Amino acid sequence: MSKLLIVDDEFRIRELIKKYALYEGHEVDEAEDGEKAVLKCRNNTYDLIIMDIMMPVLDGFGAVEQIRKFSNTPIIMLSARGEEYDRLSGFESGVDDYVVKPFSPKELMMRVAAVLRRTASDDKDDSKSKFVYQGLMIDYAARVVTVDGERVQLTPREYELLFYMVNNKGIALTREQLISKVWGYDFFGDDRTLDTHIKLLRKSLGDYAKLIVTLRGVGYRFET
Repeated sequence: MSKLLIVDDEFRIRELIKKYALYEGHEVDEAEDGEKAVLKCRNNTYDLIIMDIMMPVLDGFGAVEQIRKFSNTPIIMLSARGEEYDRLSGFESGVDDYVVKPFSPKELMMRVAAVLRRTASDDKDDSKSKFVYQGLMIDYAARVVTVDGERVQLTPREYELLFYMVNNKGIALTREQLISKVWGYDFFGDDRTLDTHIKLLRKSLGDYAKLIVTLRGVGYRFET
């Protein structure tokens, strides 16, 4: 059984998600704004958070930013908006998935299950080795990346994408391979999600962004 925190200022939305979550066997807690969500996360342990963006007191982006200071709990963000800027802001904040309202409760529960499976798999598969190239250092076990001695803050999906590409350096990786290996075969998004994460990852790597080579019509390759 997984414990979920549902954060939305609309009671009917919380009740709808709660109904389906309980049916799937999850334990559920609720918060009606971002400030209460941050407080609950400080005082409780959750397996996954479903977070709305537009809320009073503290919005979803602000709540995620605060939560990420002390917790890596997976977060699925809900929004009535679907523009690229909102997706970028969400992924930069550290969310694991992004669902646009109106949404299918059944699909949301499938996304919850997929994220929980990926999280469980991540905990088992971390390597104990390190990768070092000039000023770039990746510590797989600690999930730490440094660039020229400065620690880089990456979202959970950015970590997994970078680790997979580095572990397969020099190999042409198709978009389908990257999506299936990093997000899973049951991923419900599209290619734009991969492109968004690559864009953010390159930004974080600074001068080492050039190591991620775009293969037009194919995918990407990590090349030293």
